[in-house]
Amino acid sequence: MSTERRTPLDRKRVADTALKLLNEVGLDGLTLRAIARELDVKAPALYWHFKDKQALLDEMATEMYRRMVAGAPLADEDTWQERLLKANRGLRDALLGYRDGAKVFSGSRFTGTLHAVEMERTLRLFTESGFTLAQAVRAISTSYLYTIGFVSEEQGVKPLPDERREGYDVDERARLMAGFPLSAAAGAEIFEEYGKHFEEGLDLLIAGIEVRLGGN
Repeated sequence: MSTERRTPLDRKRVADTALKLLNEVGLDGLTLRAIARELDVKAPALYWHFKDKQALLDEMATEMYRRMVAGAPLADEDTWQERLLKANRGLRDALLGYRDGAKVFSGSRFTGTLHAVEMERTLRLFTESGFTLAQAVRAISTSYLYTIGFVSEEQGVKPLPDERREGYDVDERARLMAGFPLSAAAGAEIFEEYGKHFEEGLDLLIAGIEVRLGGN
């Protein structure tokens, strides 16, 4: 009889395994059965920790957030502009670390209150800079939604940074759309240099917030 002791199964171990498997199979292939097989347990064992797949996705998104804030702490001396830049750059980088990262993160509900720590700090920064609470929420949520949407589209073309889906060849697109010269030329502005274009869009968004909502 084997005397080897297995690592206890808990929520964090399941979420860590699911995130690892996500990069291999993507969100569509991430089933509770596949995760159980990776953990060498029976699928029903996972239901002791997660009632369904959405509950697991919530924990996966929370773990992604934990890793993100641990790797990119925010500075108290940030201006609100710097905070938006750092937070959204960090979010994009975190999501790009996982196949379908934006899909997992979007619409998931954080478990616990860890996210409230940074949220409180950021809201305080904005309100102390002259924003009303409503304006602060609008500025922060709009930039967040921009980043989620941008990365969702980016990962539709490049599931991982070193992969590119078939059918997104810019030169071939230009040939097919030769009768529409502006639209053909726009392909490089849509499907190439995602990092550069993300920064340009973020700059536009922050400039708009400055004009519309103000702050110091």
